[in-house]
Amino acid sequence: MDAPLLQIKDVKKYFPVKKVRGGEDIAVKAVDSIDLTINSGEIVGLVGESGCGKSTLGKSILKLYDITEGQILFHGEDITNYTEKQMHPLREKIQIIFQDPYASLNPKKKIVQSVMAPLNATKKYTKEEKLQKVIAILNEVGLDEKYLEKYPHEMSGGQRQRVVIARALINDPELVVCDEPVSALDVSVRSQVLNLLKDLQKSRNLTYIFISHDLSVVEYLCDKVAVMYLGRIMEYADKKHLFGNPLHPYTKALLSAIPVPDIHAVKDEIILEGEVPSPLNPPKGCLFSTRCPYATDKCRTEAPKLQEITDKDGTKRSVACFLHH
Repeated sequence: MDAPLLQIKDVKKYFPVKKVRGGEDIAVKAVDSIDLTINSGEIVGLVGESGCGKSTLGKSILKLYDITEGQILFHGEDITNYTEKQMHPLREKIQIIFQDPYASLNPKKKIVQSVMAPLNATKKYTKEEKLQKVIAILNEVGLDEKYLEKYPHEMSGGQRQRVVIARALINDPELVVCDEPVSALDVSVRSQVLNLLKDLQKSRNLTYIFISHDLSVVEYLCDKVAVMYLGRIMEYADKKHLFGNPLHPYTKALLSAIPVPDIHAVKDEIILEGEVPSPLNPPKGCLFSTRCPYATDKCRTEAPKLQEITDKDGTKRSVACFLHH
């Protein structure tokens, strides 16, 4: 049996922060004890409030950050301690699409140069072959040859994001981390880019890790969803079960905040009290206990583990909550 495409095992990423006046060193636990298995061809969404660790986890998978503890396996091979030289050939197989397309492109370079840059790093192709590959991938994302000689400032936000997508895909990756790829775009073009990502995933059998705070977008695009809070996964399930029957109180609160198009529809929105605790001083026990309406004394002293449970229909899902253990 083939190994999963990506395995994340007990991954932690802490950012050290030195206390003033000679105090002990402390750390921000941006990602804390994450376990996740992603198979080829899946689209897995990472959702949660700003600062919950979604982007840090995505960048750690690409080894843009060195993790503090844990393992990252790609096709069963442990890449946790790979040097940049060892990672170089894997950069073709694991790519990222950033949030802001304008910031992702060099304003002094023409589009042909930006999209061709990953090909230059491989040193596999002639100049003519590289040009033809650039033209082909631009066509695939809906841009014709007239954009080759343009600069980023001469294009719209949606067009720039198509260029960023083309650059990420030009070396035929297997895994793409999509870090809020439509949040910086006008609402009118978001659906176009989402449909493009969906079509490319099907035609290329891509695997996406889709990071977003927009649950409606995640519901439309993803197969499975992991809900994060203060660096940990609270719930992980397939889209149908997570949106249809959320189990964790935090997931329920997030879903209750999704706007309903029908103005006559009656919806019970769950209003969470208080602010998200500081990652410098997280609560003892369950991280969500300070805002959870169902928290007990046990929740305030003991942290529930992310455990796999079986739904009535036999579907397996995972939740970190004593209400369901």
